[in-house]
Amino acid sequence: MTSAVVFDFDGVLVDSEGFHFHAYRNVLQSLGVTLTKAQYYDRYLPYDDAGAFRAMARDFHLPLSDTVLDDWIRAKATHFARLAGDGVVLLPGAREVIERTAAAFPIAIASGASRHEILDVLHREQLLSLFPVVVAAEDAPASKPDPAPYRLAVERLGAHHGMALAPRHCVAIEDSRGGLQSARAAGLRTVAVTGSYSADQLRPHADEVIAHLDECTVERLATLSARDTR
Repeated sequence: MTSAVVFDFDGVLVDSEGFHFHAYRNVLQSLGVTLTKAQYYDRYLPYDDAGAFRAMARDFHLPLSDTVLDDWIRAKATHFARLAGDGVVLLPGAREVIERTAAAFPIAIASGASRHEILDVLHREQLLSLFPVVVAAEDAPASKPDPAPYRLAVERLGAHHGMALAPRHCVAIEDSRGGLQSARAAGLRTVAVTGSYSADQLRPHADEVIAHLDECTVERLATLSARDTR
């Protein structure tokens, strides 16, 4: 039976991927590089800011140092804050899936978003108390699709509740191929929500694919880790 559930943040709980794309694009435009939406979704969406900019620097042959990377991250954060305006909003069904899942399982977040972006939304929406563990970009030694964020989330969630959680008994809720790869490499079961990608794009990387968070029921999550879905 499922012991815990770990949510991705951008594209699963909040409608923010478009803001991230335009913020990255604005930074690269200042460097004479055009980033397309197809490139962002195909290559860079799962990464945190540092990981995405390192990959972009390699792909677009841009010189990169630690100082330059810090400058790009700060510039991207400025663009993101301006674009997001009063703040990113919860996706339809997000509040309900958080509340019903938290009532049944320990829950956490594993995300490439910065900690303040995540906590600002959870605090504003009065959901912060439901997430004892938030693994943000600053926490993990590597970003998705590396398994580090999900490994850390499971480890910290188990420690918080005073028990050893087996990753195979935990479920990740994701919207991207890279995020699903991260969760599966960490040993978790996976549910993919369409939106950022089509069901056909997600299906090879997920145990289950759903079209809307309303389909992510407690009953469905409870039995997922017990099924032979792989």
